[in-house]
Amino acid sequence: MTILVFDSGIGGLSVLREARVMMGNHRFVYVADDEAFPYGDWDEEPLCNRMVDLFGKLIERWQPEICVIACNTASTIGIAALREAYPDQMFVGTVPAIKPAAERTASGLVSVLATPGTVKRQYTQNLINQYASKCHVTLVGSTKLATLSESYMRDGYVDEEAVKKEIMPCFIGEGIRRTDIVVLACTHYPFLANRMRKMAPWPVDWIDTSEAIARRANTLLEPLENNKSQKQTRDEAYFTSGNPSIDTANLLLGFGLKHLTESF
Repeated sequence: MTILVFDSGIGGLSVLREARVMMGNHRFVYVADDEAFPYGDWDEEPLCNRMVDLFGKLIERWQPEICVIACNTASTIGIAALREAYPDQMFVGTVPAIKPAAERTASGLVSVLATPGTVKRQYTQNLINQYASKCHVTLVGSTKLATLSESYMRDGYVDEEAVKKEIMPCFIGEGIRRTDIVVLACTHYPFLANRMRKMAPWPVDWIDTSEAIARRANTLLEPLENNKSQKQTRDEAYFTSGNPSIDTANLLLGFGLKHLTESF
């Protein structure tokens, strides 16, 4: 069975890492739409149209049993349209972990750290209204954190002061209450979690949804499995630009991915 993991860049590797732990016997194809990165800068309609067109090619090329949209912005904007366009294809999306944050907070002050695209989506507001109406939820749309994360993953270095500037709006104090949970609502962000902890003004619980996404995909696939035999092919990665940097190619090798250079 083939599992397609999709993101605008390399942040979805956080989901791929968790998925392999649970479903290592499957073949994985990682697709990065780096030609359109970052998705957070796009308007809704053109991005949705791009995704529907692109997935038609991806599904035809790899015929995956399931497509994991490892991107909050792509999921909140495009997954409904994808399911409508390709009703026979299974999709698993990524949404901000607002429900578990609301269940776990002690102070009632929760922040959602996301891209501007995820912050402004009505889908995100609906999650707050449904699951966190008794909490004070601060939405923080970072314009730079996804790019900082990509640079850190490739180069192993990041400007910590730049990270601090991006995360500081998440930390709210109201009297004796302080923010105690920050939802990482972008799959790029977990790779910077250690740097965020270091730069944070006080300790908080950082919620990463990568494991939950992988678990959901595994649940959907289990009824389709006939056996647990080992896969016979190497996992692959495809970039829509067709030309990732040498550092990115080396990063992919570290994740055990063979970079494909062919175009559709």
